[in-house]
Amino acid sequence: MIHVEHLQKSFGSVQAVKDISFDVAKGEVVGLLGPNGAGKTTTMRILTGFLRADTGQITIDGVNVMEESRKVRQHIGYLPENAPVYLDLEVTAYLSYIGTLRGIAKSELQTRIRKMVEACGLENVVGRIIGQLSKGYRQRVGLAQAMIHEPKILILDEPTSGLDPNQIGEIRNVIRTLGRERTVILSTHILQEVEATCSRAMIISSGTLVGVGTIEELMRQGKGKVSYIVTAKAPRERIHEVFSKVKGVEFQEWMTSEDESAQRFSLRELNGKNCAEEIFHAAVEGGFPLVELTRERASLEDVFRELTGA
Repeated sequence: MIHVEHLQKSFGSVQAVKDISFDVAKGEVVGLLGPNGAGKTTTMRILTGFLRADTGQITIDGVNVMEESRKVRQHIGYLPENAPVYLDLEVTAYLSYIGTLRGIAKSELQTRIRKMVEACGLENVVGRIIGQLSKGYRQRVGLAQAMIHEPKILILDEPTSGLDPNQIGEIRNVIRTLGRERTVILSTHILQEVEATCSRAMIISSGTLVGVGTIEELMRQGKGKVSYIVTAKAPRERIHEVFSKVKGVEFQEWMTSEDESAQRFSLRELNGKNCAEEIFHAAVEGGFPLVELTRERASLEDVFRELTGA
């Protein structure tokens, strides 16, 4: 559906996007995740045809964005950050205006507006001026305008920026519903946003893609990977001797002082295989009891901080 190859974009001496390549399949909800200033918005604007890349190639549904920008835009719904809608218009009047600009026939326009009102949960604010709505409802109006021409692809830039927790939950639910029928790319610097709504994520830092995959795959990319927190009643020398023989793990660090009777420490998993049973059996064979054995996976936040150098 979306193919991006060797994309680059500079503003003067500042290189905002550095040789980015990725693919997004039909029906995916993909998060473009990165800190502020990482190049997310620039990438989004290039995808939608609002900015022209210096070099690289983008095809959307088989159409070259650089060569046929106007045609590509017919297949894209775009919600920029902060939903820049006309605040002095009534909700359906605004959607009618956008639908007309999109070339929707008059005979079809009211049907499309009703569908958008229902899909984005705007029933309670029909008849009201957009400027009088909460930020959450303005964001819903922004989503409605992005979808009114029934695009195959939705590109959403920081869709929950500035919303309160209740509004964030509502917008996420809308995005998840939309993802059942369309390809969605959303940019965000909020990790929970990606975990809650996306099937796959791309992490960008300083204009470069530093991680791509499902949430599970990204977590496995982190150096922390999977660790075991273990507490055993034995001297350190004996503990180190026993667990150094367990295949698939390596010692990380002591977490208690040496003079304590129960020693707490961590082991790192090396090959992705759950080694809890092997650790338990090693302690039994070593002749000392385990007080604690916990398997902990690196969080998306750990991986994000590692990959972006935070």
